Amino acid sequence: MKHYNIPIFISHFGCPNACVFCNQKKINGRETDVTIEDLKETIETYLETLPKNSKKEVAFFGGTFTGISFDLQRQYLETVHEYIKKGLVDGIRLSTRPDCINKEIVEQLKKYGVTSVELGVQSLDEKVLKATARYYPAEVVAEACSLLKEYNIELGIQLMIGLPQSTFESDSFTAEKALKMNPDTARIYPTLVIKGTKMEEMFKDGEYKALSIEEAVARTRKIYSLLESSGVNVIRVGLQPSEDLREEGVVLGGPFHPAFRELVETEIYYNFFKTIADREKKLDIRANERNISRLVGIKKANRERLKEYFNIKIDNSIGKNEVIVNDRIYSRLDILRKEINEPDSN
Repeated sequence: MKHYNIPIFISHFGCPNACVFCNQKKINGRETDVTIEDLKETIETYLETLPKNSKKEVAFFGGTFTGISFDLQRQYLETVHEYIKKGLVDGIRLSTRPDCINKEIVEQLKKYGVTSVELGVQSLDEKVLKATARYYPAEVVAEACSLLKEYNIELGIQLMIGLPQSTFESDSFTAEKALKMNPDTARIYPTLVIKGTKMEEMFKDGEYKALSIEEAVARTRKIYSLLESSGVNVIRVGLQPSEDLREEGVVLGGPFHPAFRELVETEIYYNFFKTIADREKKLDIRANERNISRLVGIKKANRERLKEYFNIKIDNSIGKNEVIVNDRIYSRLDILRKEINEPDSN
């Protein structure tokens, strides 16, 4: 059954922190910009067009949902829960900060049908957390994760690559430590310098050096491989290329690319194929047609770089997560594990 999100974008004007990478608005006297009437109207509009025989969840994006007042959280959740009781909506998804989770909040989330919570973990290196003005120790993240798992709410984590004071090692450390918290899903975001943030000042003053696309891909591909090979569903790699981000002057620095995940996949397969080509001096590849594009690489980069050996044919008898190279079968897991075990190039 196909899954659809009904997106509700809630800005949290009352967020207690001003993280250096965030340009969240601050409006005195207002918690957020979505009324209950707005919420109902959005749900009704989506329900008119989404297929009847599909899974539908209301997804609160864009802010720290559990950082708004407990009563306003309840009002939003009660409103959506009416649609759940009628069988029109299947659940609720939301994102929040790890330090805005406690037992009372989680009990309310569970009561009203919340199925998934994504935590903006970002980093588990306390030096990085301090440099980004996220004032909580790593233990707070572990406690929040444990509480959500205790209530059988799907746990998602969001990681940021290339934050101030981060290194290749600290980003890898964060991923390894986050894995121990048993997440179900993950998103990996390379850090961008966005206009109107504290990081804009740091960037212009030379206090912060943004990663290049090549550096961001190098950091991300090992983390991505580690998470996926450990059974975590990596649901996004790189920021959604929204109209706001595409506007001139919004992204001032950093590795913004509309197909960042494809760049990462391309390098994972390039490294895999190059090792075989260097050893065996040939690359006779067979794969399912659904897998061809990521093997060839974005803009056919792998075919071009390995063109002396690169020979690929479609064979739909091969599984989507398998590839045959020089008559040997390799699974997706084989390829990811090879990437993890490769010496760091940074």
